[in-house]
Amino acid sequence: MEMNNDEATLRQLEDELNVKIYPGTEIMTDVGSHHFVRQSGASSNVLVPQPSQDRHDPLNWNKYWKFVTILIAMGSNFIMGIGPLALSPMFGNLIEAFESDLASVVQFTGVCILVLGFSNFFWWGSGSVTASSLPLLIICGGRVPIADTFGRRPVLIFSSLVCLASNIWRAKATTYGSFMGACVLNGFGAGPCETLCPQVITDIFFLHERGFYNTMYFAFYFGSLMVGPIIAGSMALHVGWRSFWWLNVAAFVFIILAAVFAFPETKWHRAHPDEVQHSQDVPTSQTDSTDGNEKSTTLEVPAKEWPSHTEVPNSRVAEAAIDPFLHKGHPSKGQFHLYQRNAHWIKSLLLAFWVPWRLLAFPIVEYAAFVVSWSASCFLTANLTQSQAFGAPPYNWSSQSIGFTNFASLAGAMIGLLTNGHLSDWISMRATKKNGGIREPEMRLPTLIPYVVISIIGNFIIAFGYEYHWDWRAIVIVGYTCAGIQVTALPAIASTYAVDSYKPVVGSVFIAITVNKNVWGYGFSKFITTWTEKSGYVPAIMLNMCLTVLWCSFGFLFYFSGKRFRRWTAGSDIWKL
Repeated sequence: MEMNNDEATLRQLEDELNVKIYPGTEIMTDVGSHHFVRQSGASSNVLVPQPSQDRHDPLNWNKYWKFVTILIAMGSNFIMGIGPLALSPMFGNLIEAFESDLASVVQFTGVCILVLGFSNFFWWGSGSVTASSLPLLIICGGRVPIADTFGRRPVLIFSSLVCLASNIWRAKATTYGSFMGACVLNGFGAGPCETLCPQVITDIFFLHERGFYNTMYFAFYFGSLMVGPIIAGSMALHVGWRSFWWLNVAAFVFIILAAVFAFPETKWHRAHPDEVQHSQDVPTSQTDSTDGNEKSTTLEVPAKEWPSHTEVPNSRVAEAAIDPFLHKGHPSKGQFHLYQRNAHWIKSLLLAFWVPWRLLAFPIVEYAAFVVSWSASCFLTANLTQSQAFGAPPYNWSSQSIGFTNFASLAGAMIGLLTNGHLSDWISMRATKKNGGIREPEMRLPTLIPYVVISIIGNFIIAFGYEYHWDWRAIVIVGYTCAGIQVTALPAIASTYAVDSYKPVVGSVFIAITVNKNVWGYGFSKFITTWTEKSGYVPAIMLNMCLTVLWCSFGFLFYFSGKRFRRWTAGSDIWKL
């Protein structure tokens, strides 16, 4: 359960349901005397996590504020993602400008990807921290250098400022080394484009909504990687490649202004049941409303009187299963501060570097990391080879025409968005009903099957189409579209599975996934050009496809044994971090 119940309550639920409840297992229905806040009415979804009775709780925000918040988060995600992979159509321009060769200019992309992955140790990291970790962090409220220590809001603003500076540098660079330095800075600043949205989604949306929004996140992110080359190729041909980076500068100015004035802090401390028990009958400072003087008293603090930014799980009786602020809340003025104070940020920093590596030893996180890594690699293959394939005979296309091939990938990404999110949520909800209202994270995994088949088809067509110079329509319309579909669907399913299993450390889960993905992406970009020039396209692309299918096929193992893997890690102290 998502920290809504203490150990005694969980044991009672297990006895009544005759089922073992491990981290990730969620009760989506009332059980005996245990009642939960619902979406609306008596027959709708039980809300997981249970919202607090506080109008400023992001889970309680009204539709307007949730829409504005996720729109700005995904907008920044989109704009940050445009630059790193936009270079492919302008490789020829960069070779000429810096007197280099194809393998060398491809490294502009590879190095940026590598730095982008590891930069998240600075921007992001270990996920939420509960005050049950008092002995270690003294209610520090987070364990991540920026995002969880000081909030999501400063991450969005300051990372955008770094990207703004890097794009100015790119536009003005005159040497290979200078442009590479700008790529490194861009990779550092753009790190949150892979980790900000998943955490914001977890902050403001309930479990039954996250499948759709996680798929939307991947569609926006990978969509930006497809839109970037479309714009870059056309601008390089007509107004010069430097103009593309000035366009990015304008976009970042816009998103920075939007974040400053309309993006509230979504970080919200949700108290662990152990913390609630520890907080009973302790001296509490209280202000007399009549004279403004503080007085110290000892009292039992009910949920509604807990301070802002702290959620206490709702009462388990039917009368308390009502949230008066559900869908009616809004951010407070404090949630528009530049950052959230944290007196113990040094401890947060040290722990932030450790937890993501530790999570890679968890089978479910490692499985998700490999599925995401190789699915993204299938798309990266198409991106890095499009100039090499279509810029040479018999095609001899211009940078604009090469860039326009990404319209097919973008269309595929939209198909993945429109089909996978609702399909994944529908399959898991249907399985939940059949399971008596008990949801297991593994219930999403059957959704992988159709998208693995689509990935296989796309890789075959791209590899053999390149090698034997097929008609471009087959390669682009079918191959690239399939690449776009699978790259929004497979990562969304696998990462949502990992997040559902390890919600308290969602930030660290995505750090582990992102580092794994970007290290492989860098290595692949380092060798794919020389490999395909020497051995042809088929060996490289087919090997990558086979590895993708291999990792995805482990979904059968996790579908039947995933709960056992979660049992192995149920005793880990990450649940109290």
